[in-house]
Amino acid sequence: MEAYMTKDKERTIFSLLFAISFAHLLNDMMQSIIPSIYPIIKDKYGFTFAQIGMITLVFQMTSSLLQPLVGRVADRHPMPYALSGGMVLTLIGIILLSIAGQFAFIMVAVGIIGMGSSIFHPEASRIAQLAGGRKKGLAQSIFQVGGNGGSAIGPLLAAIVIIPYGQRSIVWFAIAAFIAGVTLLPVGKWYKGMLHKPDSRPVVVNPAIKGLPDSRINRAIAILCLLTFSKYFYMASMTSYFTFFLIDKFGVGIKVSQLCLFAFMAAVAVGTILGGSIGDRYGRKYVIWGSILGAAPFALALPYVDFTLTIILAVIIGLVISSAFSAILVYATELKPDKVGMMAGLFFGLNFGLGGIGSAFFGWLADKTSVEFIFQISTLLPLLGIAAVFLPDIDGRRVRKS
Repeated sequence: MEAYMTKDKERTIFSLLFAISFAHLLNDMMQSIIPSIYPIIKDKYGFTFAQIGMITLVFQMTSSLLQPLVGRVADRHPMPYALSGGMVLTLIGIILLSIAGQFAFIMVAVGIIGMGSSIFHPEASRIAQLAGGRKKGLAQSIFQVGGNGGSAIGPLLAAIVIIPYGQRSIVWFAIAAFIAGVTLLPVGKWYKGMLHKPDSRPVVVNPAIKGLPDSRINRAIAILCLLTFSKYFYMASMTSYFTFFLIDKFGVGIKVSQLCLFAFMAAVAVGTILGGSIGDRYGRKYVIWGSILGAAPFALALPYVDFTLTIILAVIIGLVISSAFSAILVYATELKPDKVGMMAGLFFGLNFGLGGIGSAFFGWLADKTSVEFIFQISTLLPLLGIAAVFLPDIDGRRVRKS
């Protein structure tokens, strides 16, 4: 790892980025099995859609509420080995989830998994930006695409492993937590070494920010939060209820529905990596604008077409709407360049928290109406992407400040 200690802070250290991305893949793969087992536990334990939504809410809130706090603490007191520590909690949660036989026990298990996520994401995002050099959008996308890839693989593995062999087979995923924890140990060692270098963490300041009053910066962050809300409330309907929608409307089996969810999540992974690169080259504001609002026409059409077109539209939506998150996160850290951990924690926290609230809300609404109805309502959310027009243009030339 000593070879990484370079004076060239512009260099992108891809080996570190790929290691963090791989760990992110394993982390989010383990997390994604939670919604993937919903059809199983709903039938096995007789849960309502509202209870399914509550399970998601507990999981998402335990990660979202803690992430900004963990990020803020890490800004002041970096924690190089927190990444591996978060994996230990995830491992414990996975084991508990495999043996949980009651509603409350399941919520405790997913809550512990959520806590592991809250510890992992802020510091991992900070290290990704540090290792990215000047290519922060690409670095964030490489990190994020690992998570999206894991989210895509999770439903596929659930269809192969958990559906045939049942809830107890979840315990095999604890191996992934162990591998991720070991993978992150040398990353933590590198980060610890960097922290001892007085000039290792320069603050990158965009000159366009200097002319903006604090009120304008805070308003821009509020707009980013609104856009994150529109994206992840819509994503909650897809990740938690797309399988139920396909089963109810088209009469497909659980395995087919899981494979369709995999296709959507795979498209999300591809869109994420494209969004970061495009944002670095052409400007993050335009990526944010085009991603969320650009998904709207496809989302609006999805509930009203046949099975084949539904899957095609889901893939297109995944490609388009997923390109926004890396751009949003890097844009936010440029607005607050001295609070990278807090911004990462805030937006990763919003990611999980809004997803949980959205899942609980749509679960309640599905019980009151139907799964098809919630898809008709949720398709309106990407229209909020028009708010991106009010973001300041900060995609000017950046300067480095020691």
